Amino acid sequence: MSAPIALIVEDEFLIRLTLGEALAEEGFEVLEAATGPEALAMLRAHPDIALLVTDTNLPGGLDGREVARQARGIVPALKVIHMTGLPGAGVEGSAPGEAFIAKPYLPSQVCATARRLTGR
Repeated sequence: MSAPIALIVEDEFLIRLTLGEALAEEGFEVLEAATGPEALAMLRAHPDIALLVTDTNLPGGLDGREVARQARGIVPALKVIHMTGLPGAGVEGSAPGEAFIAKPYLPSQVCATARRLTGR
């Protein structure tokens, strides 16, 4: 069984690096993008991506919510983890296959949520 692919969309390099290492240790193949448009291009190139981990506040004209909406148009079964540092930014009421994690968080929280959403 091949490793599920996770796409991390985060404009802060060190956060991307830390999350990427943590998810790789959990058995995920990890792809990274710094902006929404870059993430959508990766999803079109890799429609086998199973998990999108996205900051809600992104540069490049698309926020994380819009990236997730468009990403699900490309990969309908995509699981999504939204990460936000904005108080009250939609942590409640996530849709099936989605989760919200408030910043600051531990990489272990993201990994546990990734495992739960992908059934690992």
